[in-house]
Amino acid sequence: MRASRLLSILIMLQMRGRLSAESLAQEFEVSIRTIYRDIDQLSAAGVPVYAERGRAGGFELHEGYRTRLTGLTHSEAEVLLLAGAGGAAADLGLGAEAAAAQLKLLASLPPESGASAQRVASRFHLDAAPRYARIEPPGLLPALAAAVWQDQRVRIGYESWKVAVTREIDPLGLVLKAGVWYLVASAPKVVGKKAAPRTYRVSNIRILDVLPTGFKRPARFDLAQHWEASAREFEARLLNGRAIIRISPEGRRLLRDNYPAAELAVAAKHAKAQPQGWVKAEIPVEDVSQSARQLLRLGAEVEVLGPPALRKAVADEARKVAAMYR
Repeated sequence: MRASRLLSILIMLQMRGRLSAESLAQEFEVSIRTIYRDIDQLSAAGVPVYAERGRAGGFELHEGYRTRLTGLTHSEAEVLLLAGAGGAAADLGLGAEAAAAQLKLLASLPPESGASAQRVASRFHLDAAPRYARIEPPGLLPALAAAVWQDQRVRIGYESWKVAVTREIDPLGLVLKAGVWYLVASAPKVVGKKAAPRTYRVSNIRILDVLPTGFKRPARFDLAQHWEASAREFEARLLNGRAIIRISPEGRRLLRDNYPAAELAVAAKHAKAQPQGWVKAEIPVEDVSQSARQLLRLGAEVEVLGPPALRKAVADEARKVAAMYR
C-alpha cells in the first residue's frame, strides 16, 4: 500500500507540479506527518524532490526529471477501460483519438492483462445521460474544448432564461453532468477586482469566437473541487425553503424519482411514522410556485401541511386541474 502511494505521489508531482503537504494528505486520506515521511522515502531513493517554503510552497520535482514507472496493474487497466469516456471524447471531437488510445493501451499490456481489460470493456458500458432526456448536440463544443486546451480567451453570445448577453471570458474547464455539458470560465481580470468563475451551459452558447489573446490560468484552480463546491452552493441557494408534508410509501417512490433532495429528507431518522406507512417529514423546497408544481406530480400520495402559502398554492393548482376535467 505504501509503495503504491509513493508511486502515486511521484506521478502526481510530475503531472501537476508543486503540491502542498496538506493537499497530498487530503488526496490520499493520510496525515501530513505521513506525507512528510513519504517524501523523505522518495528523496532517500534518489528522487530529486525538494520543498519550497512559504504560503504558496509545497513539494516539487527538479525541472526536467521524469519517471518511467507508469506500469499498469490488471485492476488499473480494467478501470481505464471501464471509465466510459468514449461518448464524452466524441463530443469533444476526440472520438478517433480515444479509440486509438484504447487500442494502444490494450496492445501495451501483457497478454493476460490485455485480455482481462478487453473482457471488462465488452461487458460494461457507462451511459451518463438520464433516461428520456433529450441529448444535446455537441454544436460548438469541439471548438470550445480546443480553446480550453490552449488557454485561449473567447467571446460568447450566451442566452440564459433571463437575458441574452455577449461576454469575453477565459475558459477554465468543461464538465459533463447527467449528459449536459457545462463550461466553467472566469471574466478577464479587472484592476482591483477578482471575479469568481461562473458556469455556463454549453448548449446556451449561440455564438463563439476564439480570440487571439491567451490567458494565464489561476495557479490554484482545481476544476473538480470548484465544481463540487459550486454545486453545493447552487443547491443550497435553490432549495432555500422548507415544507412539512405527509407522504405515502408510493409517494416516497415517486419522490425518489422526481425530487431526490427531498427524498433524502423523508428518509432521515427524524421523519415521523404515520398510519398505513405514511411518513411526516420536513423537506427542502424552491419557491412556492415551482414547489407546488413539483409536489403535484405525486398526486394524492402527498399532502402539504405547511407553510400555508405552499399548501394554498397546491390546492389552487389542483382545483384548476380538476376544473379542466369536470
